[in-house]
Amino acid sequence: MLGERTVVQEALFYEFSIERHVPADHPLRAIDRFVDLSELRVHLRPFYSEIGRPSIDPELMIRMLLVGYIRGIRSERRLCEEVHLNLAYRWFCRLDLTDAVPDHSTFSKNRHGRFRESDLFRRLFESVVERCIAECLVGGERFAVDASLIRADANKQNATPIDDWPAERLNPGDAPRAVREYLDTLDDAAFGAATEVKPKFTSHADPASQWTGAQKGPAFFAYADNYLIDTDHAIIVDVEATRAVRQAETGAARTMIDRTLARFGLYPEALVADTAYGSADMLGWLVHEHGIEPHIPVFDKSERRDGTFSNTDFRFDRDADEYTCPGGNRLKKYWRTMTKVRTGICKDGFIRYYASKKDCSRCALKAQCTPNQPARKIARHIHEGARNLAREITSSDAYVASSRARKKVEMLFAHLKRILKLDRLRLRGPNGARDEFHLAATAQNLRKLAKLVPTPA
Repeated sequence: MLGERTVVQEALFYEFSIERHVPADHPLRAIDRFVDLSELRVHLRPFYSEIGRPSIDPELMIRMLLVGYIRGIRSERRLCEEVHLNLAYRWFCRLDLTDAVPDHSTFSKNRHGRFRESDLFRRLFESVVERCIAECLVGGERFAVDASLIRADANKQNATPIDDWPAERLNPGDAPRAVREYLDTLDDAAFGAATEVKPKFTSHADPASQWTGAQKGPAFFAYADNYLIDTDHAIIVDVEATRAVRQAETGAARTMIDRTLARFGLYPEALVADTAYGSADMLGWLVHEHGIEPHIPVFDKSERRDGTFSNTDFRFDRDADEYTCPGGNRLKKYWRTMTKVRTGICKDGFIRYYASKKDCSRCALKAQCTPNQPARKIARHIHEGARNLAREITSSDAYVASSRARKKVEMLFAHLKRILKLDRLRLRGPNGARDEFHLAATAQNLRKLAKLVPTPA
């Protein structure tokens, strides 16, 4: 029997509860337990005027931004539409059916104003890390660090060689926001001062981004997203945005370790990283200044693969401050007596030891040692002790376990790009990159909390 057509009859009164219509197992319910914004108003109060029209609730905007990053909604315009239509999103943002959703332009105004001035996103991230520590998800014994390239909102068509667009010719008063931020970071160790090497191209839209071909494919403009994680449960304990060069990434690792100690009192026994962090200066900083075991492969170009002797085949005598070659001959810093005592340390931090040409010329092992040079020389870094410690650790069982643990930070970056959709930045400038990286790391930690901490019965 054909049913009759039903015509919607608008009721005079409705009894409706969003609370009852959000499933008990919805992911946002599990996450909501760990979103504590009680101190938000106190922190932001100095950045609001005491008079005038009441502003949009900042807690509402933060909750909406969290929804966007947790659910991979990259557009704020689309985020506003989704919150307007989705009951679960309304419930998480504490909106009733009749409450209006803020316009998308409100986020931009607050982000470039009071949110950035108050460093709100950094504070939000740290509050979630504190909750992770309180839930015993951070052991603090072994950290891992790594960086991943995130494409900037810039392209080659709007770029020129850096010599054709020098910073000294730019007028900050007429420049866009991203260009002004670039000028402000020219002396920043994470950006302009990270290295003296100039990039091949500079983007006019986002000049702080780095032109890079590090992924062995077509080059692009990018920022580096740096994570410092605790390897117990892959909790992100710190995050930093830098220029996409190795020097800036190692500098960010130092900054994050020092900041984590000062902010949370976390002092790791070991740091796990890849070869990019295995420079002598970085290893020396870890071992000699902080007493942290470097579970890091040594970045060493002295190893030879042509069958000739490597530096490790030479024995160093610390007391005599000289090397002995496999043939029994000595290598010294100086073969004549110096009237003025010299350290022999070069600008690159290496001390060079030279063999005698006379010894090398009559040595039976010369063909295996230095076939193309009249005498052999050895370069020893002032932090060679830390490099040797790192080499010893790489042959231990603990290093094997650390190598497996290091994959956790790589998995976080894969999750960041594939699930949270942050494979390309939407905001420009160093501050825009920092904002996006902080919000994304906060979202990842909240998802981890919801997964690992059981819901109370």
